[in-house]
Amino acid sequence: MGRSEPRRGDRGFVTAEAAVVLPVLVTFTMALVWVVLAASAQIRCVDAARAGARAVARQEPRGAALAAAREAAPPGARVTVGREGDLVRVTVRARSVGPGALGVDLGAQAVAAAEEAT
Repeated sequence: MGRSEPRRGDRGFVTAEAAVVLPVLVTFTMALVWVVLAASAQIRCVDAARAGARAVARQEPRGAALAAAREAAPPGARVTVGREGDLVRVTVRARSVGPGALGVDLGAQAVAAAEEAT
């Protein structure tokens, strides 16, 4: 009396649930990985802009400053250096990984006061 047999109508219910849940979990995991990769690329853009601005502010040659920024930047990033009076501005732009519309444009700017040699 305490033991009951499973009803025949419930057979395959777990399989149907798994068929729905597994693709959702895979999609969620892929989205999470994409967000982490995009955040990492954004942090690299910020670091690259700072490195470039420091190098330009220290009066290093423009090529060396660009090389320092490109080394810290994500692959394929565009680095621009500008000067406005006694301020130097380095801008780094990159595209995050992702197919089609999932690839987002990332960027960072850093400004530093030029250390003029006297």
